[in-house]
Amino acid sequence: MNVDCIAVFVESTRTGSLAAAARKLGLAPMAASRRLAALEEELGVRLVHRTTRALALTVEGEAFLPYAEAMMEDAANARAAVRPSAAGAAGLLRVTASEPFGRKVVSAMLPAFLATNPDLRVDLLLTDALVDIVAAGVDVALRIAPLRDSTLVARRLADSPRRLYASPAYLAASGAPRRIADLADHQCLVLSGATHWTFAVGERMRRLRVAGRCSSNSVEALREACLRGLGLVLLSEWNVAEDVAAGRLVPLSLDDAEPETLGIWALYPTARLVPPKARLFVEALKQHLEQGRA
Repeated sequence: MNVDCIAVFVESTRTGSLAAAARKLGLAPMAASRRLAALEEELGVRLVHRTTRALALTVEGEAFLPYAEAMMEDAANARAAVRPSAAGAAGLLRVTASEPFGRKVVSAMLPAFLATNPDLRVDLLLTDALVDIVAAGVDVALRIAPLRDSTLVARRLADSPRRLYASPAYLAASGAPRRIADLADHQCLVLSGATHWTFAVGERMRRLRVAGRCSSNSVEALREACLRGLGLVLLSEWNVAEDVAAGRLVPLSLDDAEPETLGIWALYPTARLVPPKARLFVEALKQHLEQGRA
């Protein structure tokens, strides 16, 4: 199946017309029309309904489109694998991250990354749930965790230091904890099902059971609860930097313990044939983090 013919079909569905697809691909309109006709003849079906002003997919075209896009993406990856500096990142890159990290960090680095890779499209899935990246067809998963045993391929991009935070209103009403044991007397805002916080105490790690009247499966909901004076929260510094700078949250330090530092990890479904688009994205994010833009 001719990749050039498939490119005309895919581009015409994105632009909405065969003439626009021809311009995007640098073809004469007649040449684009011939390539689409050749593809339809090879498949033995009509893929699109064409008029002078518009283009619409047939039922067969709708069924064929995802396969055509996958073939174009594979072709782009194959070219980039042997000519990475010339081809750059191309195709569709699927990335998943937690909602706060995706919104505050990944979204901030995307404009420059996309500007230097004009043939790339990014689908950013933001969720606090753990995504099965193999089943979801994700190219890169960004996770902030200790990340121990895993069947996935992981690369550590940066540290993610954490601290305890509270609002001025909460501190005025309840005071600040001074030692790790003091946390038993405070309202601790925790993720649903997470009953422990981990601290470095001297040279060892200690998992401390904490509790409070408010929990959530959303990190952003916990941050908002903390802002409203409902308790203490344990969060990564990048997540609350603006709140601290504005005086909405106060960072707290314990005399005898420090919160465990997590890592910012990039996970791939497999180490075999990692697409150039995924490698370039991870390198760009790592550089963004190293420059302190998180």
